[in-house]
Amino acid sequence: MQSSPTIAVTVGEPAGVGPEICLHLMDPVRQAQFPARIVVLGDLPLLAERASSLQLTAGTLRNWNPSLPLQPGTLDVLHLPLAAKAYPGRLDPANARQVLGLLDRALAGCQSGEFAAMVTAPVHKGVINDAGMPFTGHTEYLAERTGTRRVVMMLAGGGLRVALVTTHLPLKDVPAAVTQAAVEETLRILHSDMGQKYGITRPRILVAGLNPHAGEGGYLGREEIDVIIPVLDRLRAEGMTLLGPLPADTMFSPPVLARGDCVLAMYHDQGLTALKYASFGHGINVTLGLPIIRTSVDHGTALELAGTGQADPGSLFAAIEQAIEMAERANPVSREN
Repeated sequence: MQSSPTIAVTVGEPAGVGPEICLHLMDPVRQAQFPARIVVLGDLPLLAERASSLQLTAGTLRNWNPSLPLQPGTLDVLHLPLAAKAYPGRLDPANARQVLGLLDRALAGCQSGEFAAMVTAPVHKGVINDAGMPFTGHTEYLAERTGTRRVVMMLAGGGLRVALVTTHLPLKDVPAAVTQAAVEETLRILHSDMGQKYGITRPRILVAGLNPHAGEGGYLGREEIDVIIPVLDRLRAEGMTLLGPLPADTMFSPPVLARGDCVLAMYHDQGLTALKYASFGHGINVTLGLPIIRTSVDHGTALELAGTGQADPGSLFAAIEQAIEMAERANPVSREN
């Protein structure tokens, strides 16, 4: 058995900052901080060209071969070629299929045991859809590819862990999607994975209401009364520690946060605005409920920064560190060998 896990890192949209933040993994000082073997999935000539243009000379690139020993300052690249030359900041639908191919290859490696986890750099949803392939996000794509009926998006950083009942939906569609089944299934996945992935076997979960002031007793909406409270009552009876429904505008205050291990928000901006304020650039995205480990950066493709050398790799480093910790927790034997 390997003495350390192998982590697959996908470069994401080739016109964005993904390739260049991945290139920071060549740095032997940074490599020494990761107790794992890192394999970057992307187009090798693109990475070499971007490294040259940005004068990233701290290390070298080589084609991935699992039989080769680790070499400090060398970044292993599993080469998956682009369909068209990529330029920083210039989206090209011709490369959308390769972007999804990176995800498929990393996922296949995780399912076969070749990789212990996958970490994803950002993709651009718009250009993938422009290429004729419906795509709403990594979370939904990986759920479909693994046949997982429900997964949970959780972001972590700045001392917070925030999971979501609904993810990439127009705001007008959120109330209809916040059903008893959706809230209950999300809470069950969150409760289970807090134990499996974070080692917190009895998590205290802070649950937000949907409406202002958590509905104000029904005067500002009945979703709390009709949907959320019945679910919380059922799961409390099973032994879960659930606080709420709480007004979202005060839930992120330090006294309230001190009472919980994680937060469940009803929709995307309700939960992630506070988290990104607290951790932007160093937060991460974790997909709960999958049969594999997947973490990601918490930012987008930042096309305006691509090719400038100004993109901060901090979120990528944090996502890799979290993936390694989860992989070691899932397979503690590998830490002992």
